[in-house]
Amino acid sequence: MTTLMRRTLLTTATAAGLAAVAVPAEAAPSGSGKALIGKARKDQLHVMTFNIRMDNSSNTQSGDADHWPERRPLLVELLEREQPTLLGVQEAKFSQLGALEEALPKHRMIGYGRQGGSRDEYSAILYDATRLEVLAWDQFWLSDTPDVIGSATWGNTVTRIVTWAHLRDLRSGTELVHVNTHFDHRSEEARIRSGEAISALLEDEELAGLPLILTGDFNSPAQDSGAYTTLVTDGPLLDTWDSAEERLTPAWGTFPGYEDPVEGNDRIDWICTSDGVRALRTAINVWRDADGRYPSDHAPVQTLIALP
Repeated sequence: MTTLMRRTLLTTATAAGLAAVAVPAEAAPSGSGKALIGKARKDQLHVMTFNIRMDNSSNTQSGDADHWPERRPLLVELLEREQPTLLGVQEAKFSQLGALEEALPKHRMIGYGRQGGSRDEYSAILYDATRLEVLAWDQFWLSDTPDVIGSATWGNTVTRIVTWAHLRDLRSGTELVHVNTHFDHRSEEARIRSGEAISALLEDEELAGLPLILTGDFNSPAQDSGAYTTLVTDGPLLDTWDSAEERLTPAWGTFPGYEDPVEGNDRIDWICTSDGVRALRTAINVWRDADGRYPSDHAPVQTLIALP
């Protein structure tokens, strides 16, 4: 499909979606315990990207919005309710992995800390092992030396990583690729170079031609950033927020920072797919508990997809 054709399709789909989607009342921030998407059925996969905000307990105290011991049960509750088939997390520290395992006991995890082993933040992939099996996986650093642990050479001072998995759907036998990442928060040059690195990964001999899902915190506004242009506007991927047949929520900004979410604010967390992956429903989950507490400073993004 040519770039012009893709742009035309996206523009048409976006306009149609904006005109047609009715936002249910429960999509607004509330203490509702109803799943937005829930466990996928039949030939569908439920994909989520979620920056869970690192465990910063040494600098917080009880009552603080950022206090991990009080956010932990909310994270578990949200994940237990939504049951994503594939989950890409960002900012996860080793001390937080137990919460993910508690919420999703049938899932397995791939990835390790960005300083190697269990050190520093994970951009891990969790997959439902009753539905998917891993055929291969790897992790690399977003730098000129991608195999060097902890490397950062593109103007970013924080180490950034990519985790990818080559998977097989146990129901259909279809093979697919899931890529998960967290781009730099300061350097635009690093974000563009990171987008180019992921585009190059998609051309890898082992992965090329397979249905692909990309999840991440890109620290880049959708529609209005170099990284988005590299990956979507002029790139090989579709943004599921635009390509989905139905939007279940308003276009909340995905980094509300423990404040009430604002419709129309920057959407810096995305789920993208290759052509041929059908996005059925998508949502930005701004759930909070009855006391008004949020599980993270980011809102998870969710998409229900059907593989080719």
